[in-house]
Amino acid sequence: MALKVELKPHERIIVGNCVITNTDQRARLLIDGENVPILRERDILTPETADTPAKLVYLAVQLMYISPDPQTQHGTYFNLVRDIVTAVPSSWPIIEGINNNIMNGDLYRALKEARKLIAYEEKLREQYEATHPRSEVTSDDVSSAA
Repeated sequence: MALKVELKPHERIIVGNCVITNTDQRARLLIDGENVPILRERDILTPETADTPAKLVYLAVQLMYISPDPQTQHGTYFNLVRDIVTAVPSSWPIIEGINNNIMNGDLYRALKEARKLIAYEEKLREQYEATHPRSEVTSDDVSSAA
């Protein structure tokens, strides 16, 4: 079954190991193929944008998804996951879902599960910030503390 994709002007998409950049007009593509990795620009993380532990996990899964040899990323992925589960044991059900999809070879579903991990991390961060507000430090506070 073919996948229909509509690209906005200048939007990029990864198809296989190629990056396709749209021109200045909307375009519709019909992509037909078996087991071809496809990622829209909004779903792509770069090393620069993977700035949290959950985003690094997503990046590792993304690299598995687009790689002809996904196992090259397994070591990195499992090290990241071990660190997250150690720091946040409540993340285990999401990690388990990602792991199951990786082991079953369904890397697209693993990416979708990794998105849930990013959302969970964001929720925890928001909860922490709500209960631990940052206090503003003034120069007077700093000099009196010295």
